[in-house]
Amino acid sequence: MEKTIAEDWGFEITVTKMNYPCRMGFEVGDTFHCRYECPACFCPNTMPVLYTLCETIRCGGNYKLRGSKLSNEIDFICADSCVEFHLVVKHLEI
Repeated sequence: MEKTIAEDWGFEITVTKMNYPCRMGFEVGDTFHCRYECPACFCPNTMPVLYTLCETIRCGGNYKLRGSKLSNEIDFICADSCVEFHLVVKHLEI
């Protein structure tokens, strides 16, 4: 399969806190990277939350209206409330 669109945004997702044991086995410090695709081994239940946050940036928005102090970083919690993540957006040169 050949990608026809060059993505200009990259995302780094890091596990920052464990509230309960995670079914996926995540641990503090685990990091995931993606552009448009789903990150490898990322939680399928939390993917809709992550997708929404990524689309905010892709559509020209930022995270300040979602309560973050920074426009390109945000903390969010998984769908099961077990894991807390930190998302960092990186603009890529095409």
